[in-house]
Amino acid sequence: MTRSRLLPVTRETHHVQIDLVYATDRNLTGKPIYKTQHCLLLEPAEAALRKAVTIAQSFGATLKIFDAYRPPQAQEVLWNFLPDPTFIADLGRGSNHSRGTAVDLTLVDSDGIEFDMGTGFDAMVPESGHFHAGLPAHVQRNRTLLLGVMHGAGFAHIPSEWWHYELPGSRELALIDNEESGPLRLM
Repeated sequence: MTRSRLLPVTRETHHVQIDLVYATDRNLTGKPIYKTQHCLLLEPAEAALRKAVTIAQSFGATLKIFDAYRPPQAQEVLWNFLPDPTFIADLGRGSNHSRGTAVDLTLVDSDGIEFDMGTGFDAMVPESGHFHAGLPAHVQRNRTLLLGVMHGAGFAHIPSEWWHYELPGSRELALIDNEESGPLRLM
C-alpha cells in the first residue's frame, strides 16, 4: 500500500451517515476530543469505503461512521484515558486511525435506526468482541453482516471491537499529523 492523501468523507459524496462521537461528549472519555468534525480517510481506505457503501446499499442498509482519521494527539488522549491495548492502540505502535486507514462504523436501516450490535460503539468490554459467546442470534447475524460488508470491500477486522475495520498492511504506513487540511484540534 502506498501513502496517499487524506480525502474527506461526507454524507453527500459517500451516502453515509456520520456521527463523529469524539467531537462530542458521547465517547468513553465523556468530553469532546476533537473541536471540529472532519471525516477523513487515506485514498485507498476511502476507495474501499465506497465499495462497502455499495455492498450495504444492495440490501437496503447504510453505513454510519463514528470515527475515521484520528490525529496522533487524539490517540494520546484516548490512551491516557484507557491504557488498555485490547481496545486502544498504544502510543509506541500507533493507531491505524492515525494512518488514515481505519474506520469505526455500524449499519443502519432505511429508517436510520442502527442495527442491534449487542453493545454500543466504544463499549470497552469483552462483549464487544466480534464473536463473543452468549450474544443473541440476531446480534451475531448483524455483526456478521457488517463483517461481510467490510471484508467484501477489502477491510480487515480486529477481534476486540465489532465496529473497527482497517486496511490490511496499514502498519507499514507512517502516522499522519494532518496539519495542512484543517487539523482536528484537540480540546
